[in-house]
Amino acid sequence: MRDPVSAEGPPRGANCTPSGGSAAAQAASVGGPCPVAAAVIERADGCVLLAQRPHGKAYAGYWEFPGGKLEPGETPRAALARELHEELGIDVTRASPWLVQEFVYPHAHVELHFFRVHAWTGDFVGHDGQAFAWQDPCNVCVAPLLPANTRVMRALALPPVYAITCAEDVGEDAFLARAERALAGGLLLLQIREKTWDGPRRESFAARVVPLAARFGAHVLWNGNAADARRLSCGGVHWTSQALATATSRPQDLIVSASCHTHDDVRRACALDVDCVVLGPVRATPTHPDAAPLGWDGFAKAAEGTRVPIYALGGLAVEDLDAAIAHGAHGIAMRRHAWPIT
Repeated sequence: MRDPVSAEGPPRGANCTPSGGSAAAQAASVGGPCPVAAAVIERADGCVLLAQRPHGKAYAGYWEFPGGKLEPGETPRAALARELHEELGIDVTRASPWLVQEFVYPHAHVELHFFRVHAWTGDFVGHDGQAFAWQDPCNVCVAPLLPANTRVMRALALPPVYAITCAEDVGEDAFLARAERALAGGLLLLQIREKTWDGPRRESFAARVVPLAARFGAHVLWNGNAADARRLSCGGVHWTSQALATATSRPQDLIVSASCHTHDDVRRACALDVDCVVLGPVRATPTHPDAAPLGWDGFAKAAEGTRVPIYALGGLAVEDLDAAIAHGAHGIAMRRHAWPIT
């Protein structure tokens, strides 16, 4: 996963709903927003398909995710299927909602409904004569990208699994042995939690976790505040729902995630332009025995229209990843099930 603050592209929030100043004036001048369905077509190796805009269109030569405008009365999902058939000659057999982004171009104000397309039939044919390229989201080689897509690439660089430490349950040494196995197996994002420990013990634990994760190129988030995250050499900070409720801005030098339990929480996290959120509990968990589980339908409702990637949380295991993605999640967050015993 690339550091979100160093990725190329417009400043944070440039793809979000304009809230004032020249962006709002520009949006008013072009009207809108115009709803558009956009496809993140994913290959088994993680690469995604980009298309080059043909001559004669605005931003000709720029690379983008395939898709197009909704017709009157058409849903984003129906537009996705129609556009991919007309533009690429493929028929979508499995797709899931993902992110919604807004962007104001000089010629248009668009609202992009992104779907992750997992399966399709047919062979790719550029009916408009456009070029195509499969690209690794962490190492895009084609340029220039359409401005509205740079933030989407940052989101795609986030891994599907977000792990939360549980050393207080199993013991510190035993946990670190399990953590090393998980990191060796490809884990790339983890949060140091350990809420029952006092400050010095948590910090001593972080001093062991951070270099371990660094050996494998993984990012460590500190459940707490940004100042402590920096002091402990963590790459990011995780906000509790209480911290999210009182935050007025986000640190720009850290990855930021936040805990959410409702659609309003998600909206607030989007307004603060965090990098990702964890939303739950989907199922009942020992750590939150009094919280009413959302279930998958409740999760999908709370996640609907999100502008930031969401990890489903609460009583989940790796086997739940496909269900989570089908209901609008970017991936899953796990505590106990993230750390292999053997």
